Amino acid sequence: MTMKRITVAQHERALVWKNKTFAGVLEPGKHWLIAPMSDTQAQLYDLTVPEFEHARVDFLVKEARETIEKHFDIVELTDTEAGLVYKNGKLAGLLAPGKRQLYWKGPIEVKVEKIDLAGEPEVAAPVAKLLARAKQPLLAQATEAVSSIEVPDTSVALLIVDGKFVKLLEPGLHVFWKFQRTIKFELVDRRVQTMEVAGQDILTKDKVSLRINLTALWQVEDVITARAILQNFVEYIYKELQFALREAIGARTLDELLGAKGDLDREIQASARGKIEQHGIKLASVGIKDVILPGEMKEILNRVVEAEKVAQANLIKRREETAATRSLLNTARLMDENPTLLRLKELETLEKVTEKVDKLTVFGGLDGVLKDVVRINVPSN
Repeated sequence: MTMKRITVAQHERALVWKNKTFAGVLEPGKHWLIAPMSDTQAQLYDLTVPEFEHARVDFLVKEARETIEKHFDIVELTDTEAGLVYKNGKLAGLLAPGKRQLYWKGPIEVKVEKIDLAGEPEVAAPVAKLLARAKQPLLAQATEAVSSIEVPDTSVALLIVDGKFVKLLEPGLHVFWKFQRTIKFELVDRRVQTMEVAGQDILTKDKVSLRINLTALWQVEDVITARAILQNFVEYIYKELQFALREAIGARTLDELLGAKGDLDREIQASARGKIEQHGIKLASVGIKDVILPGEMKEILNRVVEAEKVAQANLIKRREETAATRSLLNTARLMDENPTLLRLKELETLEKVTEKVDKLTVFGGLDGVLKDVVRINVPSN
């Protein structure tokens, strides 16, 4: 026979086993154990770690429940329950469904709030913030227990539970239990979106190949309708704009296209809008951004424009010459009908001539200048 002394501190408890059979719990103090052939064992536990982990927990609860209940808080969850663990009033952990957990009754007050998972899957707002922004060690447990999403104020989110749409989530933080269910979110931006339909090679009615760049503005208005019908919003809108663009370009010649771009924009928008907006998506505007011609077609158009400008210049020149000739003809008629006007014109001409000569000799008076010989003496060098 041997004697063993066990000292249990104020913050400790000890489980005693005799011949591998549970014999009780030792409280703080000094204890002597009779241990024949060393068959008596004592296991010390620190109460500042309230969780009790032991391979024989189920056995202890069943066979020594009265003793266990004296020293432990027993938490037993069903398959449809989860547990929020609070230590001294603060959320400190999570328990999975079907879990049995023992906590030492001691300096740390432990309370477990049971959550019914068969009800609303969304976590209540006060707890949701704690789980979504948890730090270690709670973070690891929260990651396995919940799914969270923070919806920006420009969007909404669709909640999908086990493959089924449940509801729309408005802007804000949302946290859901994912025990025994699959949680997915689909975020949808409610703002006006820009789409570029670039590099579309299309033949006009007169068989001219063009490359068209199109810009469109669109917005999701009915999220549920759009999501129920369309797998991919962007891809669907892109294809419908392509079809509308090809249809509008193919019905016009190059001259019609270049001369009525505004009409083309409106036609494309009207054609695409009817198909797109029935699925909950608003097509705000559509506009042709660029019309790119092949190199040889550019040269032809440049020559056409050049020829048109030359023709316009020639026409203007001929109009001016005709106007000048008509003016001279009218002046001649006036002079023929009015000799005094003719004489004044002659004097005006003489005045211009005299401005450029040094000396002018006149014989026979003014009539000699106008009817006879005008002699101009140029001074010698």
